[in-house]
Amino acid sequence: MADQLEPMPTDWQRALAVVAHPDDLEYGCAAAVATWTAAGREVAYLMATRGEAGIDTLAPAEAGPVREREERAGAAVVGVTTVEFLDHADGVIEYGPALRRDIAAAIRRHRPELVVTLNFDDTWAGGAYWNTPDHRAVGRAVMDAVADAGNRWIFPDAGEPWGGVRWVAVAGSDSPTHAVDVTDGLEAGVRSLVAHRAYIEALTGDDPEKYARELVEGFARESATRFAGRPAIPFRLFNR
Repeated sequence: MADQLEPMPTDWQRALAVVAHPDDLEYGCAAAVATWTAAGREVAYLMATRGEAGIDTLAPAEAGPVREREERAGAAVVGVTTVEFLDHADGVIEYGPALRRDIAAAIRRHRPELVVTLNFDDTWAGGAYWNTPDHRAVGRAVMDAVADAGNRWIFPDAGEPWGGVRWVAVAGSDSPTHAVDVTDGLEAGVRSLVAHRAYIEALTGDDPEKYARELVEGFARESATRFAGRPAIPFRLFNR
């Protein structure tokens, strides 16, 4: 039997989820967010880009506003009202001090105890798929920016220091350690992804709801084998 996953910590009130693109959180993680917000916790979203290069049939100037609207709609479904965009260029995000500073400034503004990001390894699914440069750059910058945010001598013009991050949770990792029971948040997680209708319709000929339900529910059921049979969203949890 595969190693069982530990429950995610629950003794926190504020989280900040930082990813590269609109839709990154909706591919599973949003079901965990729905579970957290239903329990009274606060979650804010920060997107490094507006996803403007993500729809082949729409020019970036058209796609960016569409994807921003879809992200705000998807976030609202799972109880998130604060969605911010950094306006780094979609597809060519560069890891470096500028990105770290932007993320550190957001951490200082929102003062989260939990920071969530997406898989930043070179690959997905045990090496079956190459990860995108945006995911790698943003995820690694998040890990570094958490420390930056607590150091008053790094990016001193980016707000008052915040060293209160206790954990960083990485969704989509091939080596998860913890999970969230999403029995009650699963339906909202599906509807959150369905909100990205223009994006999904450009990806596949499937009905957006069918596509979202099969993907999100299937992932949660697969993860249940390592979480006492309960539908779950797994994370690799780093302590701070």
